[in-house]
Amino acid sequence: MLAALPEHAEQMAWDVLDAAASAPWGYPQWDPSDPEGEDIRIASIGQLSVIYFPNRTLRHLSVLDIIWIG
Repeated sequence: MLAALPEHAEQMAWDVLDAAASAPWGYPQWDPSDPEGEDIRIASIGQLSVIYFPNRTLRHLSVLDIIWIG
């Protein structure tokens, strides 16, 4: 997925993922109306959004989607 992005967007995605990894629940819930999806989060910077799931058991982020509007 990252290889399909322009180089500056790929670097931006890594920056967003680094920030999300340091505070996974510090970003808003992707769909606040979904009571079963409270751990699915969205981190955005400008034209880039990363939707991820912080896996508590494995202690890592599972990226569900990367959205680049550009």
